[in-house]
Amino acid sequence: MAVPEVIPIAYVPRSHTESIGRYADGQFLASITYAFPEGFRPDEGWEEQKRLYTVLHTFDAEGHYRDSEFLCAGTWAEQQAAPSGDDSVLGRARIHLAKLLRSLPRRSYTHIAVRPFQVTLDGVRFGLVIREAEGESWAELYPDRLEFAEPWDGRYVT
Repeated sequence: MAVPEVIPIAYVPRSHTESIGRYADGQFLASITYAFPEGFRPDEGWEEQKRLYTVLHTFDAEGHYRDSEFLCAGTWAEQQAAPSGDDSVLGRARIHLAKLLRSLPRRSYTHIAVRPFQVTLDGVRFGLVIREAEGESWAELYPDRLEFAEPWDGRYVT
């Protein structure tokens, strides 16, 4: 089965897709995720390269990509140095995500369906990208690396 033009993504509370849904102007997909820049090779100092991002992608009602808002809250090294509290890297990311979500008028958490897109920030790929290997095709959410595939019911695998 070919990859559909519009990829369903299921809303699942307390999972990678807990911050998705619809709002007055269309659909949204938000997350907090660690990521390395494209082409990163693990070696000494990886803790400074692994960065935590808060991201909000918005789409129109038909799933066309509109825009993204990003915050790099800090690095893995910074989080390990100060692991708790609102001033920690994770604390800053969570506070910013809540602020972004509150900015969406008439927000509701539910399943969405969006078209493939991609944007790069700080050398990190963000988006829903079509991938192919060994005769198989799927959509992959970056940088989370969530795979959406047949039966195209919105569920993902990691």
